[in-house]
Amino acid sequence: MKKFSTYGFSGINVKKDIAERFRAFSKSVSKSHSETLEAMLNFFKWNNLNPNDNLGVKADDTKKRINALIAIVRNIEKQQTLPTKAMLDTLFQEITQSEEQEEIEMTKDPFDFGTPETITRDTELEHYRNRFEEIQQELSGYKNQMDVLWRQLIYTKGTFGKGYHKLNMDKDELEHFKKVLNNVHHHNRTKS
Repeated sequence: MKKFSTYGFSGINVKKDIAERFRAFSKSVSKSHSETLEAMLNFFKWNNLNPNDNLGVKADDTKKRINALIAIVRNIEKQQTLPTKAMLDTLFQEITQSEEQEEIEMTKDPFDFGTPETITRDTELEHYRNRFEEIQQELSGYKNQMDVLWRQLIYTKGTFGKGYHKLNMDKDELEHFKKVLNNVHHHNRTKS
């Protein structure tokens, strides 16, 4: 009682059933009715709310919005978070494997370079000459492929704006064209 003797109290008249509800609620929230009432007042003040405001939490529209947000979050988790996690797991596994491989290679003799291959000047010159001819043939192949593309490119006037170029090639032809270019590019990279 000493604690409360320093405060001045005031009586408030409320209906009996409301007072009983408040007492039950107050027991679950804090030690005294004053602290409970103060917490409630602070809540409304800090959140800039009025007790008569309809927050719409029980409205069907709000439930639909909440369900839509839940669906969006689940979709993000399914489409982005989980695949990203799987990629990171794979990456870390590869890093671990490469570190283990490095440890194995560290145990080998670091100065074993194998037997060097002797190359004469003529052999080296022949190698570069052959490579030059291969690159010229590949360039010629690229030019031929580009000629095929240019011949199938058609200028189309725009109805409401600028004109544009349209590639008159069906999907299978385009896929074949891409494969041919990729094979040539891949073949060049493996040779280098």
